[in-house]
Amino acid sequence: MAQQRGVNSLRFNQDQSCFCCAMETGVRIYNVEPLMEKGHLDHEQVGSVGLVEMLHRSNLLAIVGGGGNPKFSEISGLCDLCPSLEKQLLVFPGHKCGSLQLVDLSSTKPGTSSAPFTINAHQSEIACISLNQQGTVVASASKKGTLIRLFDTQTKEKLVELRRGTDPATLYCINFSHDSSFLCASSDKGTVHIFALKDTRLNRRSALARVGKVGPMIGQYVDSQWSLASFTVPAESACICAFGRNTSKNVNSVIAICVDGTFHKYVFTPDGNCNREAFDVYLDICDDDDF
Repeated sequence: MAQQRGVNSLRFNQDQSCFCCAMETGVRIYNVEPLMEKGHLDHEQVGSVGLVEMLHRSNLLAIVGGGGNPKFSEISGLCDLCPSLEKQLLVFPGHKCGSLQLVDLSSTKPGTSSAPFTINAHQSEIACISLNQQGTVVASASKKGTLIRLFDTQTKEKLVELRRGTDPATLYCINFSHDSSFLCASSDKGTVHIFALKDTRLNRRSALARVGKVGPMIGQYVDSQWSLASFTVPAESACICAFGRNTSKNVNSVIAICVDGTFHKYVFTPDGNCNREAFDVYLDICDDDDF
């Protein structure tokens, strides 16, 4: 994630009600709605930070060193843990290129390990993964960044294939809505895409899909589902995205938080209408209390 204004990375907590900002100057923790700083740790306490994760809404933080003057060790990797206490599922890239491995942690006894099961998700290296709140669906994208594929975590069957675009891109974030009705994704193209999952008929289709039978070369392209709505943020500024609180039955919202210090909130309707509702600069919001 490209650094701007001293921000090294951004991460939501498990229910996306807060986000953590890992910075050259330490750590800052924010509430999402309403947007406000909850606390911070300065450079003297934690050094420069590459990644920080918050456990639910507690004061427990996992901190990974990074940046110019780290105080803690630097590591890198890719994984996701189901936020549900009822389904303790861990997903990470498998040894085979483009594969996912899932481990049910609830079936693992202390001092033992449980054999993961594998999903062959993509042909190229995995770049982004996300589990829904219930742990029933996993979404993944490869380093090519054109497709997002969703799989059932029990049967390992592919549920749907979503097309971000046709040009390669680096995906920064994939997130499910709380009830798994929608999915959002952000990339280095500067566009946040919103897809329907509960009613996939809401997603856009290629105009070629109406033509009928097409050649095998473009068959997969035609069959893909495109986002029902999208909005843009500065393309040069990496961002994470998540769903906000519903304002009504037919109006949903998506939050995008960028490393340039900006906060964006858009509302969208099932017909694809999408409008900005709020904008702020979270780095300019200060709180005097340490975390």
